[in-house]
Amino acid sequence: MKSLRNPTDKDELLQRIGRVQPTSQRLWGKMSAHQMICHIADGYRVYTGEISAEPVRAPAFVKALVRTAALYMPLHWPKGRMPTLPKIDQVAGYGTPPEEFAKDVLALRNLLEEFTPLPENYPFNQHPGLGHLSYSQWMRLGYLHADHHLRQFGA
Repeated sequence: MKSLRNPTDKDELLQRIGRVQPTSQRLWGKMSAHQMICHIADGYRVYTGEISAEPVRAPAFVKALVRTAALYMPLHWPKGRMPTLPKIDQVAGYGTPPEEFAKDVLALRNLLEEFTPLPENYPFNQHPGLGHLSYSQWMRLGYLHADHHLRQFGA
């Protein structure tokens, strides 16, 4: 399973990020390519606690089921079916607003480079929708979220 623990998987994401252009057209959803770049970056900011997000109100067993399905099902995430955390919902006007495309891509690349070497004892908060994640699960999520949105734009 792909994960940011694997340098090859991280490098793959960095190459795919480099293929996204401001004019890239989405294959599904509502975000522009520029909004998507900022959204992925905000995901890493949520993961590290730089952006705090309200927990999704759901029983722990529901979060455990969703967590297991999201991280371990051998299928791509469904197109347009995964709810976005309100705090980083670009379409609703939240999250980091797009400014200059090249600058925002660089910020995403830097966040990815900062996220991947975090130590296993990094004090991650609970994920707002998935609950408590292990270090390996954070690294898997970090890959899957970026992969999902890069596929959204054919990258």
